[in-house]
Amino acid sequence: MKKQTLVENLGIHFLEVEKGAIIATMPVDERTIQPFGYLHGGASVALAETVASYGAAQLIDPAKEICFGLEINANHIRAKQDGQVTATAEVLHHGKSTMVWDVKIRDEEGQLICVSRCTIAVVPKK
Repeated sequence: MKKQTLVENLGIHFLEVEKGAIIATMPVDERTIQPFGYLHGGASVALAETVASYGAAQLIDPAKEICFGLEINANHIRAKQDGQVTATAEVLHHGKSTMVWDVKIRDEEGQLICVSRCTIAVVPKK
């Protein structure tokens, strides 16, 4: 991973990286909360797209292809004020030009915080 990116700035850490499955954590702290002191929905979406994109990158030929987030949706289920969240992502569809990833973000007790689906575009490198 490159330094000084959104991933580093949000404190995202990858725990497991497998073909078709990714697990990463993100702190709920001053970097990821909104002004009222709760986990920012945008931080959850950034975590979801990060794990989906990184997972997709494990399934392409990096010499010939590159991948980008194409579409993302998220439902914020529960608020969180501190601690950390864990995103678990798995590929639902792995096509030639798109992938669809399911991402669930949970707290330390396993309670669902956010559920997201991310479509990734796979593009030939120029």
